[in-house]
Amino acid sequence: MRLIRTLILGALAASTLATSITASAAEPVMRATPDCDRACLYRVLDQYLAGLKARDTRKVAWAARVKNTENNVELRVGDGLWGTITALDAYEMRLADPQTGSVAIFGVVQETTERSPYATRLKVVDGTIAEVETIVVRPSDAGIPFVTADIKPLPVWDEVLAPALRSPRQKMIDLADGYFDTLQLNDGTLRTEFADDCNRREDGMQSTNNVHAVLDPISKWGCADQFRLGQYRYDDRLRDRRYLAVDEERGIVLAGGFIDHEGRLGDFKLTDGTTKSPIFRRPHSFVLLEAFKIRGGKIQQIEAVFITVPYNMPSPWTN
Repeated sequence: MRLIRTLILGALAASTLATSITASAAEPVMRATPDCDRACLYRVLDQYLAGLKARDTRKVAWAARVKNTENNVELRVGDGLWGTITALDAYEMRLADPQTGSVAIFGVVQETTERSPYATRLKVVDGTIAEVETIVVRPSDAGIPFVTADIKPLPVWDEVLAPALRSPRQKMIDLADGYFDTLQLNDGTLRTEFADDCNRREDGMQSTNNVHAVLDPISKWGCADQFRLGQYRYDDRLRDRRYLAVDEERGIVLAGGFIDHEGRLGDFKLTDGTTKSPIFRRPHSFVLLEAFKIRGGKIQQIEAVFITVPYNMPSPWTN
């Protein structure tokens, strides 16, 4: 009896071990690889872009499991932009975070007759792509009237900061989060720090210090002054905030999230007493990817891409 019991226990142990090995092989642990430095992450990004331009997913090293979204909707790999792209413009802005295995690009994509600003974030695991998050701001359906694809490079994004001008990772995230706190129900209070020469581009359009902007006269003001006026009172919520990459060398934080507009607010007063009519009078949301350049502990440049989505639309990345 003892011999039989020993044989049974041995067989169960072997079965359990085999099951464990099989499960492990089928479900690899998704961990960042800090040994993949900036050059490594850029190589993976280049491989992804080459595959995208060729419309050939076989050119890309994919992880066993891949989460892929375009414009806040989860798609199978090879769907969406992969089926319609005809070219990528030369313009691009890159950032990399070797600590988390994240790399991202802002650029302009061509789909036959339409050019669109876009941003893509990749999560690299063991040299393979495990996550892809893309926002393509197609002018025909972005729901935003000021989209432009004529985007010029800004040297500030490529600047490698001297150590004295860098900020700790958490401080950089706090400054970006403070920006969203300032924007949410904007009442004139600054909850972050802006450089005197701070500028912002939204879907390719410069929306600060732009005296030629015709959509909204507020664009003639700088970053801090716009918020001091309480211009964005109609931005009701900045929700589902995610801080996706921190490029310490270049001082860049990449964030994702939503701006919700309830559409309830009528005319309101700016902090200087001027009456302002909100530009949004319907319930809807913006889904965004936004990069912040932080130099000397202050936000110096902002680059955002966003599109209109149904009001209070959930994120496939937080649910």
